[in-house]
Amino acid sequence: MIRKYTFLLFPFLLLLWRCTESGGEQRTVLQQSAYLYGDSPDTLGLSKATFAGGCFWCTEAYFERLKGVDRVESGYTGGSEERPTYKQVSNGRTSHAEAVRIWYRPNVITYRELLEVFFATHDPTTLNRQGPDVGKQYRSAIYFHDEQQRSQARNYMRALEDAGTFRNRIVTELKPAGKFWVAEDYHQDYYRHNPDDPYVVTVARPKVLKFEDAFRSKLKETYSKSQ
Repeated sequence: MIRKYTFLLFPFLLLLWRCTESGGEQRTVLQQSAYLYGDSPDTLGLSKATFAGGCFWCTEAYFERLKGVDRVESGYTGGSEERPTYKQVSNGRTSHAEAVRIWYRPNVITYRELLEVFFATHDPTTLNRQGPDVGKQYRSAIYFHDEQQRSQARNYMRALEDAGTFRNRIVTELKPAGKFWVAEDYHQDYYRHNPDDPYVVTVARPKVLKFEDAFRSKLKETYSKSQ
């Protein structure tokens, strides 16, 4: 079962665009949203999960399609700098990673299912790189919010290793969730709002379409009928 989801792990060669060089980088940078650490009124009662798996434009697009996921925020975490900006993070001038914070209903989708999606949609064996995006800001990382998440993530990674799912060793970091800085407004729902962006067309769209095909039974109705 685990092996069937490794289709997204093959590298994209000879790509003309990287996440940091795409159309969004040429835009006027909007004022960064305020840092959100606790629950907001519309997320009370939901569980949180935080993952870093390369450019957050792709990662956000995967998780927001899942049934039981109510909200996904792109942002920066795992570093020590205050109020990081996209320009700083994408150029490797901070210790933060591009990441997503997911608000979900555990009675509809479990944390283990989120882990399954996470490991199926990026390569957890490449250190500080995902496809054309290179640097520690694109590292693979799980930021757990409680002991149960830590234990589940650790056990799931062990299961992947024991099953020989990947050719190389998993290098995904497993660390406690800390401050999460919500990215600039134009990064939120970037995939949906920028269908003609070169990075979206060349890198993100093929991966998202493969994801939708493999996880069709877990998709929200809007996306399950999109093809």
